[in-house]
Amino acid sequence: MELKGIISISGKSGLFKMVGQTKSGIIVESLEDGKRFPAYAAHKVSALEDISIYGYNEDRPLADIYEAIYKHEDGGKSVSANASAQDQRDKLLEVFPEYDEDRVYSSDLKKLFKWYNMLVDNGFLKEAIENADEDSKEDKSDEEE
Repeated sequence: MELKGIISISGKSGLFKMVGQTKSGIIVESLEDGKRFPAYAAHKVSALEDISIYGYNEDRPLADIYEAIYKHEDGGKSVSANASAQDQRDKLLEVFPEYDEDRVYSSDLKKLFKWYNMLVDNGFLKEAIENADEDSKEDKSDEEE
């Protein structure tokens, strides 16, 4: 699954999609309200495809976690970002039992589920998972030949 082009900007709530470039930064569009604005080099920008969740044995990319939650929830929304920290921890344990509870903070879980639900609302996860499934089917048919 790919989360290419989806970013978080420090100091701004929500997620954004990169839609263009300028000489001094990028143009982003909010997934919440669709408003566009420039993000400059001074903004701390994090691409979701570069974020991982700490595990005891190995870290797992956020995309893998979101795919597991998506399949676990049958394509629906998951626990709310406003749910208790324990509910969020329990939900993450269902899909990633070896996550490091000492290094993954409650604030991280709140963002994880807020972003997940936002991506589901906007259809990004469905599209990304369907594309990943098509790619894996093509890979299997290539191996059979």
